[in-house]
Amino acid sequence: MAPADFSASLPLCVCLLLASGFAQAGRLLVVPMDGSHWFTMQSVVEKLIHNRHEVVVVVPEVSWQLGKSLNITVKTYSISHTIEVLNREFKYFSDTQWKTPEESMLSLMTGSAKNFYELIFSNCRSLFNDKKLVEYLKQSYFDAVFLDPFEVCGLTVAKYLSVPSVIIAKVIFCHYIEEGTQGPRPLSYVPRVLSKFADTMTFMERVWNHITYMGERAFCPYFFKTATDIASEVLQTPVTMEDLFSQVSIWLLRTDFVLEFPTPMMPKMVYIGGINCHQGKSLSKVCYLSFST
Repeated sequence: MAPADFSASLPLCVCLLLASGFAQAGRLLVVPMDGSHWFTMQSVVEKLIHNRHEVVVVVPEVSWQLGKSLNITVKTYSISHTIEVLNREFKYFSDTQWKTPEESMLSLMTGSAKNFYELIFSNCRSLFNDKKLVEYLKQSYFDAVFLDPFEVCGLTVAKYLSVPSVIIAKVIFCHYIEEGTQGPRPLSYVPRVLSKFADTMTFMERVWNHITYMGERAFCPYFFKTATDIASEVLQTPVTMEDLFSQVSIWLLRTDFVLEFPTPMMPKMVYIGGINCHQGKSLSKVCYLSFST
């Protein structure tokens, strides 16, 4: 792939090829999240298809944009809710965010986001209830699973199939990025998400940062309970979110290190920069003026 394709193409495909082999095209299973999350993944999937990788996308029958406009193999499974229900829950979630935006991770997890994500998490049970689809996935021998962590089912699928998994994300709910990557984020120096603190925190801000972290530890299992219950049913063993995130082979972080707080980076964490929903236009030509002294 030529580096000129787009800024994140080279590191993205290098990382994905680590999971599927350099010598030949691999088979990649994609478990995406709907909405704008899919637009981001789609640009990567298109480049992989262009490089002759075989890609299979698994999506629910009811969705906004999943799997559309791509000439790839799309496997669907039926779910219990309709597009009207999905629209209603998302509208409530988005309207609440505009009117009274959540100001902490705890308020986000216990507020308007919970019902919407409960709906998304429930799709995973429907996927594994489709025995024909599950059998197809087992017999396809994928080299890796490419997933969005907000659709937790991708993590469950990767663990069920025992294949490497590659995450693409900008942020991760709760403390799971630290535990999944084994990369410490010292609470005295790295503010929690949505805390609005700077890295030069006062003593009281550092205390509050610790309290916020403790709140995450207490409430995150509650927020993801539906997802972990389904994973436990599928894998026939008690499963936690730490179990699911610890198996991830590569973390593709859609940001840049200059935009993040200083923190240790583990080898499997890769900053790939931002990827827009649409291809950016080329920069206009610049005229250089020379001045004589």
